[in-house]
Amino acid sequence: MKARKILAVSSLACAFAVAGCRTSPYVQTTITNATGDNLQQIQVDYPSASFGKDKLPNGAAYPYRFKVQGSGAPHIEFTDSAGKNHKADGPSLAEGDTGTLDIRITPGYNVTWQPSLHK
Repeated sequence: MKARKILAVSSLACAFAVAGCRTSPYVQTTITNATGDNLQQIQVDYPSASFGKDKLPNGAAYPYRFKVQGSGAPHIEFTDSAGKNHKADGPSLAEGDTGTLDIRITPGYNVTWQPSLHK
């Protein structure tokens, strides 16, 4: 009988703990290098922070997850193998956005942004 009470109390406490848990909103992003060239010094600035990678070989992808705090457009900057710097602006992000943001760098060093975001 005592074991049943302990089990019931444990189950109830677990249910309250799970009900109170919330996942933090984040954006899962992937930078894909489809340029035909090896890239270096890749940096993405987004509202309130930034992330980057030293090198991204042709055909490689770099996944990263971040939380949007504030609002504004992300920016990417990278250098090609000839040492030329490239920049591009992305779509507007707002605090609390969650979902995915695919960043693809294509031949000619064009950058496409494919957001799939919601609140």
